Amino acid sequence: MPSRVTTPFTRHSTASDVVEGVDLTGRRIVVTGAAAGIGVETARALAAAGAEVTLAVRDTLAGARVAADITATTDATEVHVAPLDLVDLDSVAAFASAWTGPLHVLIANAGIMAPPETRTPRGWELQFATNHLGHFALALGLHDALSAADDARVVSVSSAGHQRSPVVFDDIHFQHRPYDALGAYGQSKTANALFAVEATRRWAADGITANALMPGAIDTDVLRNMSPEMAEAMRAHVGTGGFWKTPAQGAATSVLLATSPLLKGVGGRYFEDCQEALPATERLREGVAPHALDPEAAARLWEVSLDHVLS
Repeated sequence: MPSRVTTPFTRHSTASDVVEGVDLTGRRIVVTGAAAGIGVETARALAAAGAEVTLAVRDTLAGARVAADITATTDATEVHVAPLDLVDLDSVAAFASAWTGPLHVLIANAGIMAPPETRTPRGWELQFATNHLGHFALALGLHDALSAADDARVVSVSSAGHQRSPVVFDDIHFQHRPYDALGAYGQSKTANALFAVEATRRWAADGITANALMPGAIDTDVLRNMSPEMAEAMRAHVGTGGFWKTPAQGAATSVLLATSPLLKGVGGRYFEDCQEALPATERLREGVAPHALDPEAAARLWEVSLDHVLS
């Protein structure tokens, strides 16, 4: 068994803390969903360390405001905005085809949480489509750009919510079972972790590794899709023994996985609070569930995902 990765950082560390002293000059990074929440602070810390950062966002006006704020608050000069709608595979393909040159880091940060039952025009459950399939298609489209970089990394933002559900291959899109908003969210977050497992297995020889992470509990706009009652229940759950992070703290583990020399060549793992996670022992608290690191499930998910995005 490979040794567990630990770092000097904690759940209190910020994105700026973990990238301090790291020179990202010449590194090109894409952050999806960087117009709000932890995506903003992820992009800010990376840009401040010298990276060329592209904010891949649905709302380009909001993205432009964030880019202007980042350049105003840092010495960054290379902050770009590009349209990306993860639900629209044509948009994903357009983003990937427009990219030229190497890509050193792809941070799959965008996501939605627990909306009412919603389906895409293709009939896919919205959370699985957005959180997993869109990012899967994006990573496929950017594979050659990633392989052209040195020590390319894919950072997949998962969640402790993955503990709620494995990927239910027999009914991914809730066509035969009652819709469960948090169960669907959990399934999509498991898919984020399994993607990192299989991407590393398939792409490590191309110089690409992928890891997944739990950013922590951050009271951001991601709760907007929940009913008021569900959002309050989530806040109460975290409040009983949990820890609310600021967006800058929530971005720390993403930035660590994207930049730390400790992660060079490391992939297929799941992190939280800037450490590699231990096995989960309590539902929806800490750690990683076995189903989120299962190599057989990861390989199956890859093939199922290919069927979705290439059909």
